Amino acid sequence: MSGFTSSGITRLAVQAATPMAVALALYLFFAGHNQPGGGFAAGLVLGAVIALRTMAGLQRPTQALELLAGGVVIAGAVAIAPVVFGSSVFDQDTFEVTLPLLGKIKSGSAAVFDLGVTLVVVGLVAAVLNGFGVALLTGAAEAYRSAHTDEEEGRS
Repeated sequence: MSGFTSSGITRLAVQAATPMAVALALYLFFAGHNQPGGGFAAGLVLGAVIALRTMAGLQRPTQALELLAGGVVIAGAVAIAPVVFGSSVFDQDTFEVTLPLLGKIKSGSAAVFDLGVTLVVVGLVAAVLNGFGVALLTGAAEAYRSAHTDEEEGRS
């Protein structure tokens, strides 16, 4: 564990890979309506980013409960909202918007539901990491490395 968190190369690699992984997650999120992907796949990619950033000692979200609760509320609201308007549960409503540079964009309530699913998955990953005490483990690894560095300097 200490070798992983103390490596500057690892931190640099995780920092470099983070924007690419977030772009991949966005692609999976939006491609999920017509191809494999969607909120769950995007959440898994973002969860992997959080896990890597945690292990590399980089900034990560710590509001796991808020992410989980927000995702459940969003997904639940999207699932139940059609019932209020006389449709069946999970009935999707679609809309179309024409934007100046992007042209015609078609989406639906399933995208909002996928957002809720993504938040639940990311919140779950953050909660698991918090539950395992990874922040304490990475801090302990840094303390261990620092103590052994001090001992080696004392011997020299």
